[in-house]
Amino acid sequence: MRLCINIDHVATLRQARGENEPDPVTAAMICELAGADGIVCHLREDRRHVSDRDVRLLREMLKTKLDLEMSTNEEIVKIACEIGPELATLVPEKRQELTTEGGLDVISNYKKVKETIQELHRHEIEVSLFIDPIPDQIQAASDVGTDLIEIHTGDYANAVSEEEAIEELERIRQAAKLGKKLNLGVNAGHGLNYSNIIPFKQITDIDEVSIGHAIIAKAIFVGLENAVREMLRLIRSY
Repeated sequence: MRLCINIDHVATLRQARGENEPDPVTAAMICELAGADGIVCHLREDRRHVSDRDVRLLREMLKTKLDLEMSTNEEIVKIACEIGPELATLVPEKRQELTTEGGLDVISNYKKVKETIQELHRHEIEVSLFIDPIPDQIQAASDVGTDLIEIHTGDYANAVSEEEAIEELERIRQAAKLGKKLNLGVNAGHGLNYSNIIPFKQITDIDEVSIGHAIIAKAIFVGLENAVREMLRLIRSY
């Protein structure tokens, strides 16, 4: 299982004071040197944290992989096509949300999603769809022509009981299995941390996890390099 680090929260801290520090690009370099398999950032339409400058510098400097989370907004799609990340992950986006809430409804937005995928493919960019572990949505993702899916793990991460966590984990397991059956790459993310990753990493059909908040939060106490290395040890010790 590969580990990609989301550096959005570093940018959020920078924007809180409207200054230049901490620099999310520097954070990405530290994550990469610590062993991360790639960097994730979300270029939002309102630019509330990650900026165009950040994305362009990341594209120039990263040695691993840039996963650009984005909406299907035409301006953002144009920027993605110009920059050329290795992967573009289409996510739902609402101005009022603190973080992405739930997966993309591929079925209801079939035409727009398909057009966006085709445009990104024309620029040789692989596409992932961030979706809930729902069989119909996974099938729609395959039908619309995506290369990968990223399973939304928020319900598992927010489970209030062991029974609920086990139930959500099984939903994710079955979703990952279906994704593989449909010849899709399978990633996962949202709310994963140093505790809930332990049972989660046993889902062998998941190729990669995206983790941000938990690692950046731990970095305050132990440093970013140590926080990344500790998560890597947990994931790869299975």
